[in-house]
Amino acid sequence: MPGQPIGPSKTNVTRFLESKGIAHRVVTYEVDLSDLSATHAAQKTGLPAEQVFKTLALRGPKDGVFLCCVPGDAEVDLKKAAKASGEKSTEMLPLKELTAATGYLRGGCSPIGTKRAYPVFIDETAQLFGEISVSAGARGSQVVLAPADLLTVLEGRAAYADLT
Repeated sequence: MPGQPIGPSKTNVTRFLESKGIAHRVVTYEVDLSDLSATHAAQKTGLPAEQVFKTLALRGPKDGVFLCCVPGDAEVDLKKAAKASGEKSTEMLPLKELTAATGYLRGGCSPIGTKRAYPVFIDETAQLFGEISVSAGARGSQVVLAPADLLTVLEGRAAYADLT
């Protein structure tokens, strides 16, 4: 449904980044609940889709939930995600479990500030850019920062991997 309010400029994610002294900027856009895709976010914000990274929650049979950040115009390869995470196989976390596991809604899931400190795998293409965006933890709000700063803020639980 078009016409939803523009996302907040201050979220727990942005507050956390500020508390750590991480340089970032926030880009907000009008939310369309019929299209919560990263490519739609890219169109609305004017950011290139390959630099707007969506955060996907996956689950493996051995270690459980982990997150993958992939470019908005790409799909995660489950076999590559399993390899990166050390799992034999993996599957997308069912949508009905997303909020309970991460604290975030679909279309607003961020790798920063999840309920638990899950491992995060960021597609290696992020290193090609001076800055990328990830959800700021709310629909309609993206945080733009250097990929290296995203790794820093995830405090040793993130790594680059071939995910697409």
